[in-house]
Amino acid sequence: MNQQSSINHLILEIIGGKKSAFDDLYHRYKKMIFLICMRYAKNRQEAEDFLQDSFVQIFKNLDKYDFKKGPFEPWIKKLTVNICLQHLRKSSFKLLFSNLSEIMYVPDNKESNALDNLSLKELTNTIQKLPAGYRTVFNLFVLDGFSHKEISNALEISENTSKSQLFKARKFLQRMLIENGMEYRYE
Repeated sequence: MNQQSSINHLILEIIGGKKSAFDDLYHRYKKMIFLICMRYAKNRQEAEDFLQDSFVQIFKNLDKYDFKKGPFEPWIKKLTVNICLQHLRKSSFKLLFSNLSEIMYVPDNKESNALDNLSLKELTNTIQKLPAGYRTVFNLFVLDGFSHKEISNALEISENTSKSQLFKARKFLQRMLIENGMEYRYE
């Protein structure tokens, strides 16, 4: 049985009421989901809250997962990102964007290779130091592959604000990496 078939079987067992199957699913994906939560959270406690809510929603929505539409892992990643965004919307997150001027962003189309050289733990710790607005847009755009249009819809901000926040996040990361003696160069 391949991995996807194994996951599909596990999902059917959970839907059928087998509690130990959900425990298996939890242990299989806990680390991956927690790392996503850590990228959006301001600290470990908040990430743990996001993690718990993510698994509650995964459990509640398992019957909506369509085996034919694609693998399970991207489905739970997207659900987790949405849970994190819901938490951020409930907080004073919107206030972070409400007073921003509509700064035009000119992309510089150069990515840093310094982020590629960080360990996952170092990357997560570095991203967590970003202000919430920067962190969220950076995660959505760079790590989760959202477009600025999708980000603007998800966060109820303009596309220009999304672009501006990404630009500022990159500059902030650049400054942090340089201050920590890490090489940061554009290719």
